[in-house]
Amino acid sequence: MFDPIFKISNEPQPPGLISVPEPYRFDDTEFWRTVPAWRDVDPKTFGDFRWQQRNSITSLPRISQVLGELASPTLLSDIEAGLLRARMNIRLTPYVFSRINWEYPEHDPLRRQFLPLGSQYKPDHPLANDDSLDEEGSKVRPHLVHRYPDKALFLPITLCPVYCSFCTRSRVVGGSTAVKSKSTYGAKPSDWDGSFDYIRDHPQIEDVVISGGDALLLRAKHIRLIGKTLLDIPSIRRIRFATKGVAIMPMKFTSDGEWMDALAEVALYGKGLMKEVALHTHFNCGREISIWTSQAMSALCEIGLMVRNQSVLIAGVNDSFSVLHQTFKGLSSLRIQPYYLYQHDMIPGCEHLRTTVHLAKSLSMKLQGSMTGFNTPRVVCDAPGGGGKREISSHLLYDREIGVSAWSSPAAKPGKTFLYYDPIHLLDEEGQTIWNNPTEIKLRVDSIKSQALDRASAFA
Repeated sequence: MFDPIFKISNEPQPPGLISVPEPYRFDDTEFWRTVPAWRDVDPKTFGDFRWQQRNSITSLPRISQVLGELASPTLLSDIEAGLLRARMNIRLTPYVFSRINWEYPEHDPLRRQFLPLGSQYKPDHPLANDDSLDEEGSKVRPHLVHRYPDKALFLPITLCPVYCSFCTRSRVVGGSTAVKSKSTYGAKPSDWDGSFDYIRDHPQIEDVVISGGDALLLRAKHIRLIGKTLLDIPSIRRIRFATKGVAIMPMKFTSDGEWMDALAEVALYGKGLMKEVALHTHFNCGREISIWTSQAMSALCEIGLMVRNQSVLIAGVNDSFSVLHQTFKGLSSLRIQPYYLYQHDMIPGCEHLRTTVHLAKSLSMKLQGSMTGFNTPRVVCDAPGGGGKREISSHLLYDREIGVSAWSSPAAKPGKTFLYYDPIHLLDEEGQTIWNNPTEIKLRVDSIKSQALDRASAFA
């Protein structure tokens, strides 16, 4: 069993002979007490995953109730306007909610990820797509996506402990909203046999990602069932449980002994078979890291689990070298390996959060060499239409004036090209003018498609 560690203090650390570098100083204060409703909550209560789940913020009235005098009428009105356009419902754990700076919420990077403001929305790009990565087109079973030759994506659940505004699966995750109707589902093992059978029948599949939704909401018995069933398939060499939990509810790993025992059992089972069991998580900025993160990682390290991180490049959250560098240094110090930094997908309702390919390339160049190689994430564009993850500088061509980049994917979809479009509001005036002329923009895009096909033939 894994016991929680309660070592939270408001007192400054005594001066020492060796100062701790900034990326490795993690908040160990009782920060949640700044939220009026939780001023009297002690660390042991706050550190219980059950309390976190029971007290999650799921509505505008609840925001007003919890914030009290910190919730101005202007702010609540702006959030309400944002929710009327949002494709995700509200769900934030008290941990995440109290990490937001409620003195200046408009510019807070955590608020920006989870609580949309109506005043910050931009018109959707005309080519935004509900399923921008064409996961439905690569579905081979209701819960299984098979795009890459040796890897499959298993989606046993569409529920999450928090709902991110920028979720690439907002078409199915997060429940119906004012602008999007969805049919979400919880874990149902009787529906998974077809996925397991498909994997058995396709021995080229060596790697399975268990995602959703979020694997954190799978029950302990489901962790065992999925993990051991997959590991027992001879061709499987690696499985990864994908969860944002380390970033948004680290208490799960220190206070849910039954769940952690199941994860430890699967990890040990894989070790006995010389197969890798890993956990992939999702931090976007250093504000998401605290002493609770360190405690969660201590528990995960104890069971010998490799933890990797995948971030999304988000405007106003982490679109600067300083934020990314500090975040990745902090994560790596806790044995969370930075793995991917994704260009934001072209999904509706997120235009204010997207950045340009040019900025992503610039940040990639700055990150390279600024830290050890295996802790430097690959900056990638998940090519719209199902092209898969492409190195950010590997485009076939890039017209910065109109913000159109072309990509090929010889392994996933040979002979095809894929286009990614920068946000129009971030283009120069000339580029925006071209987008306002349907005839001219069609000619430019058609030219890019033609040139890209010619160049892609070299990789066929």
